[in-house]
Amino acid sequence: MRIAAALAAVALLASPAAAQQPCITGPEAEALTLVALPDIIRETGTVCAAQLPATSLVRRRSSPLLSRYQVEAARAWPAARAAIVKLSDPAVDALLDSEFARPLLTSLLVPQLVGRIATRDCGTIDRLVALLEPLPARNTAAIVVETLRYLKAEKARRGVVAVPDLPLCTARSR
Repeated sequence: MRIAAALAAVALLASPAAAQQPCITGPEAEALTLVALPDIIRETGTVCAAQLPATSLVRRRSSPLLSRYQVEAARAWPAARAAIVKLSDPAVDALLDSEFARPLLTSLLVPQLVGRIATRDCGTIDRLVALLEPLPARNTAAIVVETLRYLKAEKARRGVVAVPDLPLCTARSR
């Protein structure tokens, strides 16, 4: 899932010693996902504009779905911020204290992630978002994180599954 790629981008913030640092817990990964979801959905709508009808959920610049996700993104920011600090350096905390930090972070990372969407996948992405629409934003974030956890386990077993290399804690170490 391309939404899950947001988590991979946050991992890029990690210092070179990231492998020696703690893993991201489920709640931390969910917070990072929640912060990125509204912008990912909007940017996906831009990328998929030629492939989807104007009434498509991901093409709407504003909607009840995006409004709910924006509220949850704001609520999740403190936990996401703490996860970013955990992945990088404690000195980053002061930089993330600004009201501009979250929009700046998402404006830098989201286009890079969404830019990887193959336009042939736009219909599938739109269908997935439509299926997730009735769920609370936190449930959607949890589904993304559990999907990443599953793909990571599959990669470990078979080595052929493409999955972001995140320091995501295993189910036992949540």
